[in-house]
Amino acid sequence: MTLAPLALAALFAIASLTDDVRESAARRDLAAAERAVHAYQTQHGATPELAEALSWLARGELDAGRLAQADAHAAEARRVAAGLPGFHQPDANPQLATALGAAIEVHAKVLAARGERAQAVAYLRQELAAFGATGLAERIEKNINLLGLVGAAAPPLDEAQWLGPKPASLATLRGHPVLLFFWAHWCPDCKAEAPVLEQIERAYGPQGLVIIGPTRLYGYAAQGEPATPAGETRYIDTIRRQFYSGLPDMAVPLSAANFRAYGASTTPTLVLLDGSGTVRFYHPGAVSAAELAGRIEAVLKR
Repeated sequence: MTLAPLALAALFAIASLTDDVRESAARRDLAAAERAVHAYQTQHGATPELAEALSWLARGELDAGRLAQADAHAAEARRVAAGLPGFHQPDANPQLATALGAAIEVHAKVLAARGERAQAVAYLRQELAAFGATGLAERIEKNINLLGLVGAAAPPLDEAQWLGPKPASLATLRGHPVLLFFWAHWCPDCKAEAPVLEQIERAYGPQGLVIIGPTRLYGYAAQGEPATPAGETRYIDTIRRQFYSGLPDMAVPLSAANFRAYGASTTPTLVLLDGSGTVRFYHPGAVSAAELAGRIEAVLKR
């Protein structure tokens, strides 16, 4: 079927809205981002695209330190999303899932920035109860952990299925610092972190550091092709051997439960435990060798 020029123009406008808002927010031109959102809303009304764009505007306002505006746009993104089909099961619509996840995250961060940390955690736990059966759970857990996991006991790992060496339980590793490296087979930033981990292992493995690399199934393998659990597991092992061969002693527990417990919606996520099993560092995203070394040195001195 061939679309008429006007239909093509409308489709392009819908597709480009989020990109326009993200680019304007990255330039800190929040007025332009807001104009784009309002123009789209006037023409198209409430759609998943609008909700997602509002959530990016909220993130831009938060990055700029404009807490009231960030909270207002997050609330509007959620209001728009709540009026759309699929609100309670957002996994079927990536734009809706992004909008809801960001709206929840921004409101929690605004509360925390205002010194209302306990209220932020309570709010996130309320949202986890509402969306715990959806893909938003990991992102909500991540934000709970950012506010409260450091200084707390590390959640146990599900080790029923694994690749590489058989993982030891965290309980049996007491006395050792442990670095958890949450990664995904599709994640280029995870692969780029491998040389950093190899450097860290060479420096601190002799001092007792244990690196564990939890991962999970995503339902697809190379080029996003759908895969059975067995097929994806074989593919993950291929990636492990290819990109993480410099970490032959790294056990790789294979479980979505670990990602949820640690809120690893961002890959990589790095978590450092001290010898008592207490979390001392929690970081969604890549970490430099220098920063990791400093964190590990501090743990070794405890």
